[in-house]
Amino acid sequence: MDASERGRLLSKLADLVERDSVYLAAGFPPGVINILPGFGPTAGAAIASHMGIDKVAFTGSTEVGKLIQEAAGKSNLKRVTLELGGKNPNIIFADADLDLAVEQAHQGVFFNAGQCCTAGSRIYVEEPIYDEFVRRSVERAKRRIVGSPFDPSTEQGPQISREQQNRVLEFVQSGISEGAKLECGGKALGLKGFFIEPTVFSNVRDDMRIAREEIFGPVQQIMKFKTMEEVIERANNTDYGLVAAVFTNDINKAMTISTAMQAGTVWINCFNALSTQCPFGGYKMSGNGRELGESGLKEYSEVKTITMKMVAKNS
Repeated sequence: MDASERGRLLSKLADLVERDSVYLAAGFPPGVINILPGFGPTAGAAIASHMGIDKVAFTGSTEVGKLIQEAAGKSNLKRVTLELGGKNPNIIFADADLDLAVEQAHQGVFFNAGQCCTAGSRIYVEEPIYDEFVRRSVERAKRRIVGSPFDPSTEQGPQISREQQNRVLEFVQSGISEGAKLECGGKALGLKGFFIEPTVFSNVRDDMRIAREEIFGPVQQIMKFKTMEEVIERANNTDYGLVAAVFTNDINKAMTISTAMQAGTVWINCFNALSTQCPFGGYKMSGNGRELGESGLKEYSEVKTITMKMVAKNS
């Protein structure tokens, strides 16, 4: 081990010690919070199958969530809550504030370079405003500042790894080969790191890979719809159900859509509006259980019934 590597390890250890000191100062007794670094196939698998662990909460891919649930079933039937993937619909009606809808849809899919389970990557736009929405979305994507995450002016940093960068670029190629129109982006950027241009597709069909699978990258799919009944059916036609959004100035449309969506969270005229008071979690293959709010606390408690027979004393 060279000096620089030894220095990095000592720095990490110091961070852990400092973090434990913070927990103690906050009033947590020693041992209540423990940090166990490790990889999924080793540390994660051991936790999921351990007979002495009663509850596991996991945020990540649907594939790994299934493995954790399987391990729990094969061990002690520990309780599991899962916050998994998403392919989230964002529905834009013609009566919406178009400037607001374009910006929120942009931020909703490109946030964190698209590496976000709540990414609104299936955008359904009502037919009368479709062309204008696409035009404005392309203009906004082209203005997005991509660069070093340490630069305060940067809006989009790199993908997490070379593997993920290649995976996203393969999705882009699949969209092109299946007939979607690449409006902008679609290539790796010539920067040091795993950067991808902000990418926008129009003329996307629901049966395309880019419209059905979670990309986890900066790729926006824009689709067209005609009626409310049609878009409800299409939006719900997915294995996922984490979040959804609707943009409209008609309260009746907003309430109809939000009630009909098979999703754990629905936003009206906003996106990624999260709060610690609001339960968060998914339907279907987006997971089970809830985080945050009172519902989140219930996931870590057990209900117990105690019945006592009272015997009256003779006087």
